[in-house]
Amino acid sequence: QVQLVESGGGLVQAGGSLRLSCAASRRFFRLNSMAWYRQAPGKQRELVAQIISGGSTNYADSVKGRFTISRDDAKNTVYLQMNDLKPEDTAAYYCNVAGILINTPKSYWGQGTQVTVSS
Repeated sequence: QVQLVESGGGLVQAGGSLRLSCAASRRFFRLNSMAWYRQAPGKQRELVAQIISGGSTNYADSVKGRFTISRDDAKNTVYLQMNDLKPEDTAAYYCNVAGILINTPKSYWGQGTQVTVSS
């Protein structure tokens, strides 16, 4: 089993920045993707940013040019740098890691970290 521990959320004014971190407790045999999702009250969980095994990245249109996803394989950690934050970015942010620990591909979720952007 693996645990994903997220940190970096908080309260920030519009235009400010936050950096989220998600550390996996174990190294994967093979990582397929690492991603950040978010869920605002009353809304469905949505993909914010994803980085796949080859290093390619995908972003939701609403965050392109403002958010950057990156990873540090040596630390089993994925980051989300969020700049120029807007009130509509307010949500619980969840880390997702998909890969193989030993021999079975699985998807794992973090517990979530709250980001609140005030206007």
